[in-house]
Amino acid sequence: MNIPGIPVCVPFSSAGEMFSPPCPCGYFNHPEKECVCPPGTVQKYLSKISGPLLDRIDLHVEVTPVNFNELASDRLAEKSELIRERVIKAREIQAERFGSRPDLHANAQMSPQMVRDICKITSAGQNLLKKAMEKLGLSARAYDRILKVARTIADLAGSEEIQLEHLAEAINFRSLDREGWAG
Repeated sequence: MNIPGIPVCVPFSSAGEMFSPPCPCGYFNHPEKECVCPPGTVQKYLSKISGPLLDRIDLHVEVTPVNFNELASDRLAEKSELIRERVIKAREIQAERFGSRPDLHANAQMSPQMVRDICKITSAGQNLLKKAMEKLGLSARAYDRILKVARTIADLAGSEEIQLEHLAEAINFRSLDREGWAG
């Protein structure tokens, strides 16, 4: 950031969050309400989020409203205590992995070289990632972020190796990188 005459440095944590409604009216891709924005408005609105900024966000998640029937259903959800235990275990795995590096606490903090050393994937995983990179037009930065997220998903699953399903899930979290994501 630069204020005239006063240089200011504002660090951005990888734990930061960003929220953006999908369009000016807020109903693009809504399951029940229709978007009333004129043609081209949604794409113009979404294009204000720059590619380099999107590259620096690990998880892109589109959240749609939950309808009443789903909220009121008797379906059992995973208990928060179980999720908490899984997260604590994954953090312990990462603490052990980076034990010799007091400046590192999480997979998101890995350097590109560490990603290459720690986030090994099978040849099938390499093929999947190559296809995703080509089809979605992903950047080199997105490649590293996908591998870091896949490693974290594997940690949450208690897996020593990054499996195809971990990689596929991580690729899915790059939804805003997809060309034409606004229709």
